[in-house]
This record gives sequence, structure tokens and C-alpha cells, in this order.
Amino acid sequence: MLEVKGLSTSFYQDEVEVKAVNDVSLSVASGESLGVVGESGSGKSTLALSLLRLIYPPGKIVSGEVLFDGQDLLKLSEPEMIKVRGARISMIFQDPFTSLNPVFTVGYQIAEAIALHQGANRKQAWSKAVEMLETVRIPHPALRIRDYPHQFSGGMRQRVMIAMALACRPEILIADEPTTALDVTIQAEILKLLKDLQKELKLSIIYITHNFGIVKQMCERAVVMHLGKVVEEGRIQEIMDNPREAYTKSLIDSLKVLNDRS
Repeated sequence: MLEVKGLSTSFYQDEVEVKAVNDVSLSVASGESLGVVGESGSGKSTLALSLLRLIYPPGKIVSGEVLFDGQDLLKLSEPEMIKVRGARISMIFQDPFTSLNPVFTVGYQIAEAIALHQGANRKQAWSKAVEMLETVRIPHPALRIRDYPHQFSGGMRQRVMIAMALACRPEILIADEPTTALDVTIQAEILKLLKDLQKELKLSIIYITHNFGIVKQMCERAVVMHLGKVVEEGRIQEIMDNPREAYTKSLIDSLKVLNDRS
């Protein structure tokens, strides 16, 4: 479904080039969960933004291909790309409070995305927005849809973001550190929700995370990134049992330390 070939993204400052994503290749099959794991600064979030062409100066996608159903997204015009973002490939971020507009109700924001990508009228879009809040297990959706982001808890705001991302039934969801800002109990609820929705909607999900525990729990395969490059990839259990790179081993060891302390 999605195949990335030799993708490179750089940032430029004072004629100095910083290679944030350096010749990265990976693939995601239909209905699959792929983990992209690495420390802060490894390039994983820049990779996610590059897939949707959300890189702006001083950043630039330098080379490579992002093939989605055989079509290179990097060669599409911006109007063509708008039809892909949110409609066929969606993204959720780690802090929903900064992603949601505080001056509009959550219903307005979800309905706006539906109207934009599906051409629905106001009544249809609003009805679909209520349905999406119900899908992400928000109680009393017909009432809560008229509330503003600040009236929701952190976990509920993340559910709103998931509802917005899935409103147009995308084929791929990119989840960029979707639970980092949440406490452990709420984190578990959000991850379970994502796993349930993946089965219900037959989604492919790319998890961007520094947490190997999330990758182990949620994904079939993983790629490990370090300093902009993919240093290891494979099935989760194979990587856990026999990491080839010292960097990967350090990530796994840090997970074991956390488990020992808990």
C-alpha cells in the first residue's frame, strides 16, 4: 500500500545542511501496524511529516519516492495532495490541545474536515461528526459535540483528534507519539481504542514513538531510526530476541529497566 524509497529530508541554516531523514526506505501493507522507533532527534517525526509533504522552509524533501497505491506523492500538485491528506492518509499528534482550535467546538472542527473531503452538507457533516465521537467511545456524543476543546480531559481530547483523523475513513493513520502527553492509565485506553478501531476499519497504522513497549504491544513490524537513518528493521519479536545493532539493544534494554522498576 505505502512504499517509501530512498527518502531524504534536510534542513538548511547558514548554508549548513542537516540531514534529518537520510535515505530511508520502508513499506506498510494494507491493515498492517508498523512502528517507527527511535530517540528524540532520530528523524522519526520528520519522516512522518515528509510522508504527507508537511515540510516547510528551512526544511526540504531532497530526494526519494513515497509510493501510495503506486502513485508517487512527492510528484503530486498541492491541490492533488490536499485530496490525500486527511482523506486517505491522516495523522494524529502527541498534544491534541495544540492541534485543536480553542475557539471552535469539536463538532465544528470534525464536521469541517468531513465537508472538505467528502462534500457533505452541514447537516450530513454534523451527523457524521456525532457518529465519529460515538466511534471513539466518547459518552453522550450528541451533547459533547457542542463542547470546546478545553472542556475535555487530555484523554478525551486525544479521542476527538482520533475521531477527526478517521472521519473520512482513511486507509493509513500516522500516529506521532499519540500517548506521550497522557498518564499511564489513559495511555492504555487510547492504545486499546486504536487497536480496536484498526480491526473495525481495516486501517494501516504507522506508530511514531520513542517507546519500544508501545511498538511491542501494537505493531507487527518495526524500523529503528538513529540520526536520520534506518539502522534496523524486521518483525517485532525477531528484533526483541536478536537485535543486530547496539543502538537497538540500548532501546530494548531501557524498556527492560522500566519493566523491572514497575
